[in-house]
Amino acid sequence: MGFTDLLNDAGGFGRFQIIHVVLLSIPSLLMASQNLLNNFTAGVPRHYCKIPNVTALAGASNNSVTEQNIVSLLPAFIPLEGSGLSKCTRYVHAQWHLLGENISHHGQHTNVTETCVEGWTYEKTDFLSTIVSEWDLVCSLRPMKQLCQTIYMGGVLTGAILFGGLSDRFGRKVMLLWSYFQLAVLGTFTSLSTSYLAYCIFRFLTGMSVSGVILNAFSLKVEWIPTRHRTMVGTMSSIVFTFGQVILAAVAYSLKDWRLLHVAVCSPFFLVFLYSWWYSESARWLLLVDRPEEALRHLQRVARINGRPEMADKLTLQVLQSHMQNEMQSPRTDRTAYDLLRTPVMRRISMCLLVVWFSTSFAYYGLAMDLQKFGVNIYLMQVIFGAVDFPAKLGVLAMLSFLGRRVSQAMCLLASASVIFANIFIPKDMQIIRTTLAVLGKAFTSASFTCVYLYTGELYPTVIRQTGMGFCSTMARVGSMAAPAFLILDEVFPALPSVVYGGSSLFAGIVAFMLPETISTPLPDTIEDVEKKWARNSRSSEPQNEAMQLEVVEQATKERESHLTFL
Repeated sequence: MGFTDLLNDAGGFGRFQIIHVVLLSIPSLLMASQNLLNNFTAGVPRHYCKIPNVTALAGASNNSVTEQNIVSLLPAFIPLEGSGLSKCTRYVHAQWHLLGENISHHGQHTNVTETCVEGWTYEKTDFLSTIVSEWDLVCSLRPMKQLCQTIYMGGVLTGAILFGGLSDRFGRKVMLLWSYFQLAVLGTFTSLSTSYLAYCIFRFLTGMSVSGVILNAFSLKVEWIPTRHRTMVGTMSSIVFTFGQVILAAVAYSLKDWRLLHVAVCSPFFLVFLYSWWYSESARWLLLVDRPEEALRHLQRVARINGRPEMADKLTLQVLQSHMQNEMQSPRTDRTAYDLLRTPVMRRISMCLLVVWFSTSFAYYGLAMDLQKFGVNIYLMQVIFGAVDFPAKLGVLAMLSFLGRRVSQAMCLLASASVIFANIFIPKDMQIIRTTLAVLGKAFTSASFTCVYLYTGELYPTVIRQTGMGFCSTMARVGSMAAPAFLILDEVFPALPSVVYGGSSLFAGIVAFMLPETISTPLPDTIEDVEKKWARNSRSSEPQNEAMQLEVVEQATKERESHLTFL
């Protein structure tokens, strides 16, 4: 049990853990804003080719110039396309006869068109200003809208690779502080971008810091939490992220300007950076990198905050060494990503997790990153997509406690696949049903994210947990980068994106059954712990001690009782 006993002696889940989790969770309210910000900063307003002197023309046709008068003249200048006006072409000569009125203007009855050589006029009903209207990312430049999101996710991917290894080497707290500062500065400076290129560079660097925040905040939480509270804390942290999605809709609706929106969701991290100095570095990590004096100091601080000053006095270096003897005597070698694949059990875990992380992120962002396609008010759609996560995550909390991590993870992915496949057979004119199924699919993929974050932290050992989280998060970012690109497959075959998203979730759901179960088991600290605990031949080679089995059963019972009380 090792460190778990030390944590229980220091007060278990006490005042320190509550404050610690709350302070680490507050920034999560804005993490959803970072990942889904492109829905609003790159929203596409209704637009049409700019008509020169349209105001004067409207005044000549009517006694007063109003927006309604201007709109009524547009069919004479803009050709019809589908059920509305063309967004990318206009008539070379005004076609007054199309208005069906006796207007004192004369034009040629030729329907020759041209591109929007003088730019576009954007309606300001849904958005006052976006990067699309700022730099005319429409028509031939329309792919640039999704490109900036792909670049952002590329930054998140790079950050996952970079910060995962750095935090295993330099510590969780140091890298978290830097990530907060980088996000606050570069995220706020994004609002000052004067070109599309500058905007993309700032978004890439901001994405890197987002990875640092997510990975290090998660590890700091889980490494200070007793075993039987991990499920509840992990799920509640995920629910905070869900609140952030609803908050994003409210903030975006109140501002409707991409520059102000960037300032609103990034500048609060200056405050987070200031109060985050209160955090305690992970004592688990300090012990495993041969810094027992610092670990002891942090454990004593935790015991005092938890109201256990007598235990703070009893905690000594000798006590630490007796509890963590095997871990502290393990070889002090620099861990790399190769260690995730070097041994049999670690290799099996890593390969399975890569598939699960990729597929979860692939399906999630395939559903969540193009809200305008549903034909519903984008702000309302964001609220619906966020609100559906509350019942999904409360449900997965019960599943994780009673069914275990493996079954819960697999069921969420398989349920997501079934809903996505079902949507293929719903006619397009039944938009309400299609939207409802898409919302359910998003709920199941969100629940899958809740499972996989907790599950991954419990599967990887402390010495390489951040590297493992970064390794898996890298595949998740690859999935989030690939998801928007696959949306264009509907031009080849309308159901093809759904087939790809659903097939990916189905495959990952099957693969998840190959992972070991971690419910109510102590966090492993070394790679050797993982190999001994979950090796396929462990039953024959190293039978478990009967007392340990009884203790695990007792912990499982306590965990279920605590979650029943919470629910």
